[in-house]
Amino acid sequence: MSYLREKQKIPLKIKRMGINGEGIGFYKKTLVFVPGALKGEDVLCQITSVKRNFVEAKIVTINKKSKFRVQAPCPIYDECGGCQIMHLAYPKQLDFKDDLIKQALKKFKPENYEDYEVRPSLGMAEPWHYRAKLQFQTRMVSKKVTAGLYAEGSHRLVPIENCVVQDSLTQEIINKVVFLLDKYKVPIYNERKVDGVRTVMVRKALSSQEVQLIFICSREVRLSGVIKELSEAFTQIKSVALNKNQSKSSEIYGQETEIIWGTETITEKVLDYEFSLSPRAFYQLNPQQTEVLYDQVVKALEVRSDDHIIDAYCGVGTIGFAFAQKVKSVRGMDIIPEAIADAQKNAKKMGYDNTHYESGKAEVIIPKWYEEGYRADAIIVDPPRTGLDDKLLATILNYQPPKMVYVSCNISTLARDLQKLSKVYKVDYIQSVDMFPHTARTEAVVKLQVKNNT
Repeated sequence: MSYLREKQKIPLKIKRMGINGEGIGFYKKTLVFVPGALKGEDVLCQITSVKRNFVEAKIVTINKKSKFRVQAPCPIYDECGGCQIMHLAYPKQLDFKDDLIKQALKKFKPENYEDYEVRPSLGMAEPWHYRAKLQFQTRMVSKKVTAGLYAEGSHRLVPIENCVVQDSLTQEIINKVVFLLDKYKVPIYNERKVDGVRTVMVRKALSSQEVQLIFICSREVRLSGVIKELSEAFTQIKSVALNKNQSKSSEIYGQETEIIWGTETITEKVLDYEFSLSPRAFYQLNPQQTEVLYDQVVKALEVRSDDHIIDAYCGVGTIGFAFAQKVKSVRGMDIIPEAIADAQKNAKKMGYDNTHYESGKAEVIIPKWYEEGYRADAIIVDPPRTGLDDKLLATILNYQPPKMVYVSCNISTLARDLQKLSKVYKVDYIQSVDMFPHTARTEAVVKLQVKNNT
């Protein structure tokens, strides 16, 4: 690729879009990635980086626009990096997400992947202000407290005061938090020398409208004045916690979390059941689409009344609770002890005596249960973006529960895991649910059945 150099301008026809929402074209057989370009566009772009097998470029001019290009309604869209495809008409975003799944399958080639039924993505009627949880970094910018997200690939904070995908109340609360941290001169973390508040998490339960806050700090800080004014201004705030994180890594949370004001949990509802969420417990950030997602999981698992179910990565028990009334037993595990405590309390509150939850790793707990004589007819896995742990994958392939549903938030690691799972399981279908409109991410529900049981 000696004929290509940085700052060189080249014409390009965009053939498709990549996993990060960027446009992809070929210049003299060289792969070119162009953020912001859409499939079908002709662009003049300038090369920003030359790699061994590809180059990266930025748009200079769009000579032929896609008819699906729209004006993003966010003033900081190009700067923020939180959303990647807001400039693509929403119905076409759903098509793009279906294509992402097909691209991932083609890359990893699980057995018979060409025959998989990839069902059209289920989108939102109103894909705005859907994020019920925010985690904004706090820093001092021009001697003022500022909250927002880092610009992509940098540690430059982009202030966010009016996000079009963030729930309006959570945005209002973080804006007030920033004002009060400034007013009370609360120390704000600086990567070089200052200890203080580094991140603020705000989460709203859609059903109860209750709000929970976590202040993530690198040392103890005085927040009494901030909390007093916040709780007076927003009666929806029910719970405030402090999390200590002194690590220099990019991990958001430290190990210790304590409630410093209000209740230990907030109440949320999905499908036909209520549950409690403690500050560190995982729950989907788009509660409206969570209804759709869980409904798809219920349809895919097709349980019988005598089934025993394992809910791996169970969190506060939410997916498993959708089955508790329909099956013989539900067992779940999670590595976050607070989540398991929530799951146990939630099950008790709902009157379930056929559920069992343990804190620990699935690949350790499942073999223990099997040694004790427990046999699962079905397993649900909802792993983090890193996909299934290798040991858990080996455990599943060893015990082979007849029915399986894989809920994935990262189609690349999903396709990678299906490589191994497809040796034992038949993939019935993949159903994408758009949990993250305007981003290059999607959630997928995969129905699998053991081959010798079909």
